[in-house]
Amino acid sequence: MTANANVRPGSDEPSADAAGPVDPSRAVAVVGTGTMGQGIAQVALLAGHPVRLYDSAPGRAAEAVAAVGGRLDRLVEKGRLDAAERDAALARLHAADALAELAGAALVVEAIVERLDVKQRLFADLEDVVGADAVLATNTSSLSVTAIAGGLRLPGRFVGLHFFNPAPLLPLVEVVSGFATDPATATRAYETARRWGKTPVRCTDTPGFIVNRIARPFYAEALRVHEEGVADPATIDAALRESGGFRMGPFELTDLIGQDVNEAVTRSVWDSFHQDPKFTPSLAQRRLVESGRLGRKSGHGWFSYAEGAGRPEPHTAAPAKAPERITVRGGLGPAEQLVGLVEEAGITVVREEGETGGIELPSGALLRLADGRTSFERPQEKIVHFDLALDYAAAGRIVLSAREGIPAEALDEAVGLFQALGKQVSVIGDVPGMIVARTVAMLVDLAADAVERGVATAEDVDTAMRLGVNYPAGPLEWGARIGFRRACSLLIQMHKRYPTGRYAPSVALARRGYAEPAEESR
Repeated sequence: MTANANVRPGSDEPSADAAGPVDPSRAVAVVGTGTMGQGIAQVALLAGHPVRLYDSAPGRAAEAVAAVGGRLDRLVEKGRLDAAERDAALARLHAADALAELAGAALVVEAIVERLDVKQRLFADLEDVVGADAVLATNTSSLSVTAIAGGLRLPGRFVGLHFFNPAPLLPLVEVVSGFATDPATATRAYETARRWGKTPVRCTDTPGFIVNRIARPFYAEALRVHEEGVADPATIDAALRESGGFRMGPFELTDLIGQDVNEAVTRSVWDSFHQDPKFTPSLAQRRLVESGRLGRKSGHGWFSYAEGAGRPEPHTAAPAKAPERITVRGGLGPAEQLVGLVEEAGITVVREEGETGGIELPSGALLRLADGRTSFERPQEKIVHFDLALDYAAAGRIVLSAREGIPAEALDEAVGLFQALGKQVSVIGDVPGMIVARTVAMLVDLAADAVERGVATAEDVDTAMRLGVNYPAGPLEWGARIGFRRACSLLIQMHKRYPTGRYAPSVALARRGYAEPAEESR
């Protein structure tokens, strides 16, 4: 192994003064030449590094070099890169025919098959090749960084460097510290990713890291609502897009990702957490995978992608007459914005003090924001629940639910009220927590729990969820907006109806909730 000034005297481990970014004059090696490997190589190449691509399959590295060259050509055609920069980059890009050719690399990033034994063998071989100052990194999305490094002589220089696909476009990189990762190594990886123009976040080695751990409820709650038979996939997607502000609904998104891929990640996180009910996979999704309906890549998933197949439409209520007057009893919490919108629509609003927290319609029906309860539990009351929205002014759709047998007049008034605000309305079955509210509450719960357990800081959690999966707000930001006490209360109510532990709020969420003044949750 080569001597290096950054190694502590008497030790083979890198020292703290090695914590700056990898110098652009030093080579970066990428092992694995699939889509992700090529993307990471492109990022390092355009940051100025010499890059060596290696693949165990003969000829694959040379093919990847040509593919990266094609990517750079397209950037030139689009005016995002000038020809001289492309030529200089291509001169720094080389295919390696043997692992020994990576000897001079300052950073090696692995992007091979997601098998622990294969990755362990690779890094054991790399230890015999690279210098003691080299950082070894895995791009794994599902395996334990600690386990991959478990057999290394120098596990302190090993770190997770999880890019998101496509790596050249998506800014987020999760920098994952295993149990034995030296802090200087994690800092060096973090600073390198930042120098490459990425937005890195730090996290500890936990199943799913930040994004794949916290994102599970976005899929799971939609699947649960569908499994209960109260709403179809197109309507659930529309609710989360048009009311929740998410870029895509979970059914169309899993069709894009691949049902097999999404279900495998869910199952991996569930198994890694010893089958914690908060991460329980969906039987409906399992049946979809078993049937071969994997999404866009197979031509059929939740939706059909056959030629000429139309996009399924969400359930939308027929036009109804708006009430001329409503009474707002108590505070509406995160739905308080509705009062001004109703007044702007020319509907008279009467305010009355109290703890009810709802909108009384002329028929005597009460509109209540989803709180984890169902309306069938109070058959003597005419309760119509409406769902949470990220921004009620911007929302294009509002979802309502009510028990069977509620007077048609009451439901029509509720539909007409929101239609008068310019919203489309979907009416679904009577389900606790509705769609957006229960999803957001679960995201907030998992985020709060991750922060309290030291997985990542609150800022890094919110950054990761905004950039990694394009959420309209970070879950902790959203929790502060709606009230942690309200989110906790909703989950407590849902836990009463589903006493499996899935909805039992974490101690972290309860702690945040009870730290808030009670009136904020009304």
